[in-house]
Amino acid sequence: MTSDAPRLLLLTRPRPQAPAWLAKLAALGVPARALPLMEIAPPADGGAAAREAWALLSQARLAMFVSPNAVAGFFAQRPEGTSWPAGTLAATVGPGSAQALLEAGVPAAQLVQPPADAASLDSEHLWPLLADEDWQGRLALILRGEGGREWLAERLQERGARLQALSVYRRGCPRLDAAEQALLAQALARPEAHVWLFSSAEAIAHLAALAGPGQDWSAVRAIATHPRIAERARALGLVHVVLARPEAGAVATAFVSA
Repeated sequence: MTSDAPRLLLLTRPRPQAPAWLAKLAALGVPARALPLMEIAPPADGGAAAREAWALLSQARLAMFVSPNAVAGFFAQRPEGTSWPAGTLAATVGPGSAQALLEAGVPAAQLVQPPADAASLDSEHLWPLLADEDWQGRLALILRGEGGREWLAERLQERGARLQALSVYRRGCPRLDAAEQALLAQALARPEAHVWLFSSAEAIAHLAALAGPGQDWSAVRAIATHPRIAERARALGLVHVVLARPEAGAVATAFVSA
């Protein structure tokens, strides 16, 4: 790495996901620090939606988890002694969510996710693995935060599935502590010494809010884990944005190229 190359990767994932990511990046020789741009909170209903999802689970053909936060929010309300139903598929798009589902006890044979060599890890590359099912009249649960992308739900509804979307956690702009505020100020003042890792378009909006108006983003370098996230970063004013799959190895390679 040359003397003027970026020296520090800023991990913007929510705080609960940061330690595992930082450990993987450190093992790959990537200097990184956590600067969360997404706050994850329990749902406003106290977990009622997750409990409802558990009550419906045995009737459902599919439970789709949009993120590791959805997995955590759902399994936090798991009834004692309840196991994953044999007739229910668990789907997700990211390796972190898939690993969380396996650790929670979902059988690997019932886990559906885009193939490792998929061009992108998103609903569009998950759908071909589900499209051959007969969805007419069958129940599909979408476990997510408040709001979210509707693409997969629309495909399932077009095939006649009965959709139920349930919010099992909340997302919001983080409240940074003193150390995080100092790191943010440092990164904004010295963009050449940092690379941002964006795994959420919403997190980019939070960064803009935290930075305040008048920030020059043209010298900021970033790695985005999906083309839609890269588009949001460029819309903010970033010029130097590269794509990488949401895996530590791919991020490490992109960090060097950034």
